[in-house]
Amino acid sequence: MAGLRALSLDRVSKHYGPARALDDVSLTVAGGEFLTLLGPSGSGKTTLLMSIAGFVAPTGGRILLNGQPIQHLPPERRNFGMVFQGYALFPHLSVARNVAFPLEVRGTPRAEIANKVKEALELVRLGGFADRLPRQLSGGQQQRVALARALVFAPHLLLLDEPLSALDRKLRADMQIELKSFHRQIGLTFIYVTHDQEEALSMSDRVAILREGKVLQLGAPTDLYERPATRFVAEFLGKSNFLSGTVERRSGESFAFRCNGLLFEQQGGESPVGASVLVALRPERLRVVGDGSQPRNQVEGTTAEFSYLGTSFHLLADTAIGRLAVTIPTWRHGASPVVGGKITLGWDPDASIRVEDD
Repeated sequence: MAGLRALSLDRVSKHYGPARALDDVSLTVAGGEFLTLLGPSGSGKTTLLMSIAGFVAPTGGRILLNGQPIQHLPPERRNFGMVFQGYALFPHLSVARNVAFPLEVRGTPRAEIANKVKEALELVRLGGFADRLPRQLSGGQQQRVALARALVFAPHLLLLDEPLSALDRKLRADMQIELKSFHRQIGLTFIYVTHDQEEALSMSDRVAILREGKVLQLGAPTDLYERPATRFVAEFLGKSNFLSGTVERRSGESFAFRCNGLLFEQQGGESPVGASVLVALRPERLRVVGDGSQPRNQVEGTTAEFSYLGTSFHLLADTAIGRLAVTIPTWRHGASPVVGGKITLGWDPDASIRVEDD
């Protein structure tokens, strides 16, 4: 496959009249990286991918490949592979002819086409399917044909626009593992679009979270999940409880804040005394007091709802600081919580994180 190529976006924007689909987006994708563009519908992620591909002309800014501007080049001159949500296979052509198509339009010699198609199909483990038609394949196999077609001409990088959204849950999970394996095997730069948070977390080297045409936060999945910068990021990338209050005192790297009359300790943050703060607390970071733990922060409440999920309990508790969502591993809590029963929840100062409100 082709050598590693780095891609940079320098203040890329796209306006449709007064609407800003992209608003001064700047980021760099390292050669060989798996970057995912994640966001809700209308956030600009597909517009950004199509701008990189050349199908959308930016209103402003630059797109650079290895430092060379390419925003003026048409799609066919960018040499980028593309995998679409609906596969976009030719139904009347065999698997081999579908994969060969990009080479044929480039005028590649026939003997060379045959060798490259064979290599691409073997890469995606479809070596024995060359003569079949797309309708004779499963959804996962069709997706692998689309991937082989996007890779057969040795693209500079691969763009994937929600390629797994048409698959059922089990097949989708299997294909996530396969795509990550393909990425490691070929070492190509992948830029992937999805609205599925778990998909982004499980597959990516880094994730860019978009909202209203802007990149709100960019980082490794663990960094984004454990240290979200804003309320939106914390809510969109998983579930969170939010506590708002006022800083009452500071001590070194920590501070104490009052929320609905109760005082809680929080590690980290530079908020001065008297400032308003918003703290995000993941459901799995809460514990039930009495199961052997004695966390610094505690609040009493009543179990309002309860679900048994096999490996964990999920419950909602009404407390003096609002309704809190809690996820508890089954092995850590022997008895099932009772709806209407009293419960004390707790967390340590480093279990939550201060975030900016949106």
